Amino acid sequence: MPEIERHWHQDEKVRPYSAAAVFGGVVYACGQVPTRADGSTPATMTDQVAAVFDHLEGVLDQAGASLTSLLKLTVFVADFDEFDEFNEAYLFRLEGYALPPRTTVQVARFRGEKRIEIDAIAAVIEENTAV
Repeated sequence: MPEIERHWHQDEKVRPYSAAAVFGGVVYACGQVPTRADGSTPATMTDQVAAVFDHLEGVLDQAGASLTSLLKLTVFVADFDEFDEFNEAYLFRLEGYALPPRTTVQVARFRGEKRIEIDAIAAVIEENTAV
């Protein structure tokens, strides 16, 4: 049976979950939130979406995937009244990429000023080893 490959958080903070698990050529990334390295959270939904995708891109890269290999996204938002702002920032950040299937749900609350979280499933990108 193939092993499950675990990837830990790049900021090296201890958390009770891994940043991603890879199994069978598929990356399962944990939910990414818009917290900056200094612990602050951007004020606008647009900036929160940008921060989340920056984090997600780092996790995918560490696990051998990228935004080009996204298979599915699940988006959790605090308020559907911000959906249009979220969606505009989402489409801007993924411009030029094939858009993956997406589920978007409103959740009751987040900790602090966070208003969005995105988790992802992506395919591992096979490197071309042809000589």
